[in-house]
Amino acid sequence: MVRILAITGATGKKSGGYFAEVLCENLDNIHRIFGGGIRTIVRKSSDTSFLDSAPLHFDKYIGSIDDEDFLKQVFDGVDTVVHIAGIHWSREIVKAAASCHVRRLITVHTTGIYSKYKSAGEEYRQIDEFVYKTCKDAGILLTILRPTMIYGKACDGNVIQFISMVDKFPLMPVVNGARYELQPVYYRDLGEAYYQVLMNEDATAWHDFDLSGGAPIELREMLTVIGEQLGKKVRFISVPFFLAYTGAWLLYVLTIGKKDLREPVQRLCEPRVFSHAAATEAFGYSPMTFQQGVVDEINEYRKTNN
Repeated sequence: MVRILAITGATGKKSGGYFAEVLCENLDNIHRIFGGGIRTIVRKSSDTSFLDSAPLHFDKYIGSIDDEDFLKQVFDGVDTVVHIAGIHWSREIVKAAASCHVRRLITVHTTGIYSKYKSAGEEYRQIDEFVYKTCKDAGILLTILRPTMIYGKACDGNVIQFISMVDKFPLMPVVNGARYELQPVYYRDLGEAYYQVLMNEDATAWHDFDLSGGAPIELREMLTVIGEQLGKKVRFISVPFFLAYTGAWLLYVLTIGKKDLREPVQRLCEPRVFSHAAATEAFGYSPMTFQQGVVDEINEYRKTNN
């Protein structure tokens, strides 16, 4: 049987884009398993320069990921779908996959599902449940991957904000001394993990995997490490949680609900440490630590700002 692979998010600047690079580094394996080719979903505005010049041929399908008819066209005859573009489109992806009798689905979701705060985790849990049920009913082999905070590129929207703040602020404002642990994951480690999951179907089908960084690290230490790389001494000014949360409530009231930072402030102090032991055992996942991975992002920040 000639198999076809379909990918969403292959033009992304973080883990999806690097996954495409990893596929190109393993041409023989990809050609052997997916002799029918690789289809990628791209927007009209997507930068496809890498896909266009890659040693591996990518068939580009230009359209919207929330267009069910378009997705059915892409998934027609497809064996495996790797969905990296985002959890918010997973319902559309799995419905189209079921309609087209896709055999296997690997989807990248989030450890946000574990949040104890309602709006942060509830939507993600509902999407997960929908994907589980649809795949079970359709007989699709499912693997859900859940990265923690992704970093490593200036576009990550997460760590880059910390880098900019450390670089520009003489005092770093934090809540409760920033004494809570995170476990951010380097985008290249994720790209490698997606490939290993793809290649190890027997060990990964119908399993979920949390994909965290090499080791937990307090936010305070993260900021200190960033300061060391930038050649700056980080000085902290700590605000008690109750005061920060009161301020969020006041902002919410004064803006008549237009600015609601209540839950983001709560989540700011929520520890987000998750073991990746299951992924290590199943497919050899071995991510780097934050101290190792943040160097590239800081170098990119320096080049951009210079």
